[in-house]
Amino acid sequence: QVQLVESGGGLVQAGGSLRLSCAASGRTFSRYAMGWFRQAPGKEREFVAVISWSGGNTYYADSVKGRFTISRDNAKNTVYLQMNSLKPEDTAVYYCAVGGYSVDPSRFDYWGQGTQVTVSS
Repeated sequence: QVQLVESGGGLVQAGGSLRLSCAASGRTFSRYAMGWFRQAPGKEREFVAVISWSGGNTYYADSVKGRFTISRDNAKNTVYLQMNSLKPEDTAVYYCAVGGYSVDPSRFDYWGQGTQVTVSS
């Protein structure tokens, strides 16, 4: 059974940092891209960042470029999202996903349960 488990969310003040982790189990994901998406209350799920299977390619949403960094450790089947200079508008439930190297959530086959990130002003 495939399982993705996110951790690292929480409450932080604006300007602060958080590091999200997503551990995958049930199969080896080293040949798949991994991505982060987020969903704020009343809004659609939106793309945040994606990393290729090798880690050699990354792509970010304009809203987080320069503040967030995605990385992965294939030996640990884990993807990370380092979030710096957080803003109140970053408040959302953050989801990790495994699938194709894309910004389209429909290209991702497996999803975690999400972790809440709340940024206070």
